[in-house]
Amino acid sequence: MNRLLADLRIVELSAFVAAPLGGMTMAQLGAEVIRIDPLGGGIDFNRWPVAPSGASLYWAGLNKAKRSVALALDKPEGRELARAIATAPGSGAGFVLTNLPPLPGLDYAGLKAVRDDIILLRLTGNRDGSAAVDYTVNAASGFPLVTGPGGGQPVNHVLPAWDIAAGLYLATALLAAERYRARTGAGQEVTLALSDVMLAAVGNLGYVGDVEINGHARPALGNDLYGSFGRDFATADGRRIIIIALTPRQWRGLGRTTGLADKFTRLGEIFGVDLETETGRFEAREAIAALLGPWCMARTLQDVGEAFAGSGVLWAPFQDFVELVRDDPRCSTANPLFAEIDQPGIGRYRMPGLPLDFAGARREPTRPAPRLGEHTDDVLARVLGLSGAEIARLHETGIVAGP
Repeated sequence: MNRLLADLRIVELSAFVAAPLGGMTMAQLGAEVIRIDPLGGGIDFNRWPVAPSGASLYWAGLNKAKRSVALALDKPEGRELARAIATAPGSGAGFVLTNLPPLPGLDYAGLKAVRDDIILLRLTGNRDGSAAVDYTVNAASGFPLVTGPGGGQPVNHVLPAWDIAAGLYLATALLAAERYRARTGAGQEVTLALSDVMLAAVGNLGYVGDVEINGHARPALGNDLYGSFGRDFATADGRRIIIIALTPRQWRGLGRTTGLADKFTRLGEIFGVDLETETGRFEAREAIAALLGPWCMARTLQDVGEAFAGSGVLWAPFQDFVELVRDDPRCSTANPLFAEIDQPGIGRYRMPGLPLDFAGARREPTRPAPRLGEHTDDVLARVLGLSGAEIARLHETGIVAGP
């Protein structure tokens, strides 16, 4: 965390991954992000994985450093309070981030009627407004049919890549809209469709062009690297590793470190390909793997790591989540990304902060996710100026709730 955006206040009405990730990114850059949820929590409040207490590790992970306000959003008075918080005055305020269907008064027209320079960032499923989630968007992307060993069976990857990309697009869009408002004084509605995030990525990576220009699509190749050399191999102790040779330097380093350089040279001559090129290595990938496979099988994972250390060879072990957390030094508090955090309702465990390091902004300690409604009273008093008596009335009538 740092304080680069300490002058911004953002109201978030969200669920699941994309919008919460966008808001958390802003919070970890120092913005005050006020997440407004219905009483009892939103539709993602109890999402897996959960701790033994039942508290959601997922929710805690995506809402670090935010402030939490709980309102009766099913009642007009609760929605009016949400609109008042979203449109409260201040040059660094007037930002709303959402991926939920708009409630009465909380759509762009309703917000703009109160604050003309409001900036509303809204994520939809499809551009036409119809519903979609990461899993359905990915199913249509083409990637599931080239993930895995092939054979026509799709593999819908469990990494929510489109949600993650969309969340970061939302954070970027908020900063762009803020810069525009700073220059012109004008607010606006910014919309983003999750399916467009997928379509843009498919096009940017060349797969749209591959179909239109070349008339075909890449095949499913298992763990092989498309268009260059990369493959997974077994080690003597039953582990699996991946070795990648994208650049000529990496390719030469692989040959030098394994002692296979001369054999690789002869292999290129036999196949009539230039193994200094990605295309040549891709075309000869089976023969290259036939040489590398026995080399890997003769060594343990530790042996391979020691052989490749400092060689410039691009490689990594395959590891599950337990091995990542338990054994990988990058996932320890030796990495300033991580800190041991006491998360209310869950306990103390490693939590990541902001992956960015700014030379001009000191990294601050990671803050846990709030308890639901933890900041309700503070926000009502500080942002809206409500009196203690009025806040007490709102609690008594079931319009607001605390932790």
